[in-house]
Amino acid sequence: MMRTALIATLLLLGAAAPAHADRLLIERTRAAEAANLPARGMTMAQVEARFGAPAQKLEPRGGQRPQWPVIHRWVYPQFTVYFERDRVVNAVLNRASPNETGPAPVGAR
Repeated sequence: MMRTALIATLLLLGAAAPAHADRLLIERTRAAEAANLPARGMTMAQVEARFGAPAQKLEPRGGQRPQWPVIHRWVYPQFTVYFERDRVVNAVLNRASPNETGPAPVGAR
């Protein structure tokens, strides 16, 4: 009887952690969908006109070969914008806190 209760408790504890992490990931995904982020294809000039000057413009990366385009990154307080040459390819929310790690890699659980 005691052994069964122990196993049930361990199973419940093991299931609680992933459910909590999944809920946080879902909440972050919903926040990203609701956020007002630059749209793919916008130019640098359009982004700056709509959202203002970025807090930081990071050093460009890439461009060593013609097939590797230059990627620019602009950091705003809530999000970071990635440009290929002068067009938005992605915009992502910044971490909510320095301790946020994001989803675990596949097979890490």
